[in-house]
Amino acid sequence: MFDRAATWAAYAQSARVRRRNSSESFSHEHRIALLGRLQKRYREVLGGDDYFREARTVDPEVRPAEGVRASPETDVVDVRWPSDYETYLHELSERYHSKVDNRRAAARLFLHPRPRPMVILVHGYMAGQYEIEQRMWPIAWLQRLGFDVALFVLPFHGVRAIRGRSGPPPFPSSDPRLSNEGFRQAMADLRDFIAWLRDRGHPSVGMMGMSLGGYTTALAATLESELSFAVPIIPLASLADFASDQGRLGHEPNQRREQRAALERVHRVISPLHRPLCLDSERVLVVGASADRITPIAHAQKLAGHFRAPLHRWYGGHLLQLGRGDAFREIGRLLRSLDLVDSCA
Repeated sequence: MFDRAATWAAYAQSARVRRRNSSESFSHEHRIALLGRLQKRYREVLGGDDYFREARTVDPEVRPAEGVRASPETDVVDVRWPSDYETYLHELSERYHSKVDNRRAAARLFLHPRPRPMVILVHGYMAGQYEIEQRMWPIAWLQRLGFDVALFVLPFHGVRAIRGRSGPPPFPSSDPRLSNEGFRQAMADLRDFIAWLRDRGHPSVGMMGMSLGGYTTALAATLESELSFAVPIIPLASLADFASDQGRLGHEPNQRREQRAALERVHRVISPLHRPLCLDSERVLVVGASADRITPIAHAQKLAGHFRAPLHRWYGGHLLQLGRGDAFREIGRLLRSLDLVDSCA
């Protein structure tokens, strides 16, 4: 019930925005036609090429994190670097790049005096504020295991949010093109960041992410073959499934199924369920929540099945995370089994 109430609160908060730009008011036939044209547009522009670009060299600005009480053994720094992102669909360029605050990628790092194995943590939807993420994640525990830690900020979230904007961020969006571009930008920023971390001397880089961050982690695991591990937690796995679950794809069952399938085809370019895993499945653990009403356990089950990776579930929900401690103990067992902890002793 807690998950459901929070979902409806977020849904109500975004209602005014959706009324202005949502396709939910279109007829079933109109929506199917629009999604069909979008699918054709992606086939035209892709031409067999991968949707995602390779990593490039970046030189982030590094500053001490303000207002953070660090231990004598830990430096806490904020890094920013130009995202330098160009939309894949050129017709979206002006609309996407009008959001000036999103043009600089960002992360907060918790560092030992010498580089250790790095774990990148990725937040969920409408999150990414460092102060909150520091309480959400067991950073001290990860440091005790021997890791350096990074809080990575997704496009249009946290310090990348649009100043003065009320309501939810514009990514993900009811416009599937903007969702696709947002994930493409997230992967570009993330891959640049991973390359910089390796150049900095971190012997390995792995990822964990919750909810929207779980989707991001799963998608990165289909692109970055040198990730030391990937742990999607209470993950979103399909934008089309989420839209259907939230009642945004019509009310008639047959129409809902048809729209879900059409939307899935449009999102195929950024779907981890339509891409092969790039690292050994033994390096992947999917964590779901049995009582999740935001990204139900079916999302975690689909990811685990597609990646042929183990699934651990806690018995609580998405927000009321009862059983979370057992899940992180299972994550700890995975990390120890990969000999990542010993390598930094």
